[in-house]
Amino acid sequence: MAATDQTRPDSSLQKPRSIPELIRKKRDGDRLEEAEIRSFVQGLTEGTIQEAQIGAMLMAIRLQGMDLGETEILARALAESGQQLRWPEAWGPLLVDKHSTGGVGDKVSLVLAPALAACGCKVPMISGRGLGHTGGTLDKLEAIPGFSVVQSPKQMRELLEHVGCCIVGQSQELVPADGVLYAIRDVTATVDSLPLITASILSKKAVEQLSTLVVDVKFGEAAIFPSQERARELAQALVGVGARLGIRVAAALTAMDSPLGCCVGHGLEVEEALRCLEGGGPPDLRDLITQLGGSLLWLNRQAPTLAQGAALVGATLDNGSALGRFQAMLEAQGVAPDLAQALCSGSPAQRQGLLPTAPTKEELRTASEGTVEKIQALPLAQVLHELGAGRNKAGEPLYHDVGLELLVSIGQRVSAGTPWIRIHHRGPGLSRSQHQKLQEALRLSRRKPFAPDPCLRELILPPSMKG
Repeated sequence: MAATDQTRPDSSLQKPRSIPELIRKKRDGDRLEEAEIRSFVQGLTEGTIQEAQIGAMLMAIRLQGMDLGETEILARALAESGQQLRWPEAWGPLLVDKHSTGGVGDKVSLVLAPALAACGCKVPMISGRGLGHTGGTLDKLEAIPGFSVVQSPKQMRELLEHVGCCIVGQSQELVPADGVLYAIRDVTATVDSLPLITASILSKKAVEQLSTLVVDVKFGEAAIFPSQERARELAQALVGVGARLGIRVAAALTAMDSPLGCCVGHGLEVEEALRCLEGGGPPDLRDLITQLGGSLLWLNRQAPTLAQGAALVGATLDNGSALGRFQAMLEAQGVAPDLAQALCSGSPAQRQGLLPTAPTKEELRTASEGTVEKIQALPLAQVLHELGAGRNKAGEPLYHDVGLELLVSIGQRVSAGTPWIRIHHRGPGLSRSQHQKLQEALRLSRRKPFAPDPCLRELILPPSMKG
């Protein structure tokens, strides 16, 4: 993102530039004025700009960047391109949300939204679908028979009133211009543009009328940004532009080299989320959920410290209140009450009969003894994608029953021949190349057993929270 943010003469009184002139201006590294950015977004909404011109503008922004002022204007214009969500005035200080830039095995939203609702928050979570190797929150929830991610603004308000949270998809009524940009970014190699990511995320959050937001910015081999330094740039942009929009934003930098938790795949991740909602689940998953939730409660002044906020979130998992909110959300978003109750109170074996289950399960064993140094997330996700768990373009169908379970954990000592992964697929069997890719994802070392580092490595805070 460009470092300059200088005030320039207002061009709003000048004759509006044509779209090719705007593209040329940004291509040459000049700053776009508010009227110019709004003119571009208006063209997106009205469908008067050619797709080739949109792609050219996206590439110009990707190469030349935008300063914080330009990015703020773009976010506001995108947010105002559709319907605005309206809530009772009393809800204002309670409206919070969490967003993730996408990871492998990341089912945090399924647990955190109801946990925050159990803490007294209002959580209008607008989530996305998976594309490429990362799984989408909406796809995971649709593994539950009957769950509807399509909810009108009126239905969202009812969900927040009676449940405290909802997890829904971005409708054509909300931020439609961002929907146009989002689809074209993916096919023009501009997905990793910092100002475009920032404006896309914050435009949707501005429509939600949020008080506080935490963004989980992933870095590592299976993330958009391989390096923590590059992820920090995005985090700082989100925090800075969020402040300009009147939203308290914290950005957590979290490692995404190995999968989060033990399960990857839509139905299996729902099962793992339910275990976490019961107070169990993998330690790394619970830790990240409580840390992200704790930072939200602290930023939103509902907890005096981050640690106390994390303890409050943890308590909702242990006392069943988060699970109760999750069950209520399922019922309110279309799941039959008896199914919702069975999912939230049944044993793991009973749940497997209620969620999509793959016909074939195949285990791989370790080739030698050693300590699990790393389990590479990207090749695991790529194999699952090949088996039907992901999509290459928006709208493609996927299999909710395809997934994997990790049977070992990082830092654990294993002997040769130990089963370390179980693949759930539709048969007839894994190919030789898939076998090889999976086995190479497991990295063993001669180290003694060790405790793995926590996922959360750094928390970027808004200026108001810095001492």
